[in-house]
Amino acid sequence: MASSPDKEKQGSLWFKNKKALNNVLFAMRLHSLTPKQALSQNQTAKQPTGKTLDNFTLTNLVSDKTSLLSDEILLKILSKLPNSQRSANFLVSKRWLNLQGRLLRSIKLLDWDFLISGRLSLRFPNLIHVDLVNGCLISPRNSGIFVSHKQIVSFHVGSDVEHKDWFFDESFVLNANEVDKGLSVLANGFPNLRKLVVINASEIGLLNVAQECPTLQELDLHMCNDRILLGIAGCKNLQILRLSGIVDGIYSSLVWDIGLTILAQGCKRLVKLELSGCKGSYEGIRAIGQCCQMLEELALCNHKMEDGWMLALSYCENLKSLRFSSCKRIDGCSGVDEHLGFCRAVESLCLEKCQLRDKNSLRALFVVCQNVRELVLKNCWGLTDDMFGTANVLRRVRCLILEGCSLLTTHGLESVIISWNELKSLKVKSCNSIKDSEVNPTLSSVFSSLKDLKWDPDTKAFLTANLAGSGLKKKGVKFFKKSCDWKSLPQVHRISDS
Repeated sequence: MASSPDKEKQGSLWFKNKKALNNVLFAMRLHSLTPKQALSQNQTAKQPTGKTLDNFTLTNLVSDKTSLLSDEILLKILSKLPNSQRSANFLVSKRWLNLQGRLLRSIKLLDWDFLISGRLSLRFPNLIHVDLVNGCLISPRNSGIFVSHKQIVSFHVGSDVEHKDWFFDESFVLNANEVDKGLSVLANGFPNLRKLVVINASEIGLLNVAQECPTLQELDLHMCNDRILLGIAGCKNLQILRLSGIVDGIYSSLVWDIGLTILAQGCKRLVKLELSGCKGSYEGIRAIGQCCQMLEELALCNHKMEDGWMLALSYCENLKSLRFSSCKRIDGCSGVDEHLGFCRAVESLCLEKCQLRDKNSLRALFVVCQNVRELVLKNCWGLTDDMFGTANVLRRVRCLILEGCSLLTTHGLESVIISWNELKSLKVKSCNSIKDSEVNPTLSSVFSSLKDLKWDPDTKAFLTANLAGSGLKKKGVKFFKKSCDWKSLPQVHRISDS
């Protein structure tokens, strides 16, 4: 729709008339100030000068219109920008640099001196999530060698390292006293801290954080042991806790039943607990189940638990999600079904990158989680038809996700899911032993009753179908067959023998 000439004229005046623009900006400035400041500013603007109204006092500020806005208004404007456009805002001016720091909520510290000197709290006063792991590690920043272990810890390594257990060398990680000093500065500067990630801390440093940061809700402890867990007893509002004990090939610290009992008695409001490389037994898991009544999610990564620990899972009455990751075994003690008990509230069971070698152990896990609604099996070694057949004890599964289970066949899948009357969703991916050609009418009828079906089991067949007609499967000699005679090219002349 075409606009009227009057409106176009008004629009052009709005942008071209600096006097009108200055008046609007000045009004916004007065609105953002307190009444006393606004009165003083207005009187200053109205004082008689030797110039007319056209020479408005704020004319000199037209080049930087944002200077007329208060910090609160400018912060609201900057907060509406997408994250991709925020990173360069600090280059505008020193004021924008300070405002950008006030908007930042999460940071991963790289320079430990930046924390100790107090510059972190001055530069970023509103942080609620701080990761100190990389700052605690003394490693060369310019090294091209980068070590990462299953997203638990990552760092740079110098090329001059020769001995095997180099990570435990004191020259590569800050000692506990230095880490505690940093935690003290952090706690005093950020009383509203909600999430903290730290390595090689002591109970003294954690107690200081617990006292000064009552809103702390999430805590990640690397190189953790039983003694360190004494410090988290003061974190009354802690809801998410991740403990990293033994990390194969990097560091080795011990979390046993004593530490699990300490955290159970001190953190009774836990909702999510993740134990990575932690030892323990029946007593430690039972203490967690009895004391942490609000616990809903339990995750075990590469656990070192003693046989029989799974018998204590029944004490976790409100547990809704149970996850195993990179575990070499589940539990060596099979037990009798009535002694196992079961978790009534468990709805999701996930096993990822686990070694499933013991049939009795896997069946015992399914008995404990017999009310599970979602079953996820990803990249698990040893999951044969016989092993997967133990899932027959599950009767209430509504969603099954299979990925990277190369030993499971179509017959093994069919023998289990035909007995699951409540199954509504099935996702099969990269299971090369499950073939489309082996799907029989019985299995097809199960598929027809599903609400959600994602079927991509054989990656080799999928690749073959995509390469059909491209000629890439042919041998090199045939693929690079000469299309023409080189002698027939016009640029090549045959040299005759003299």
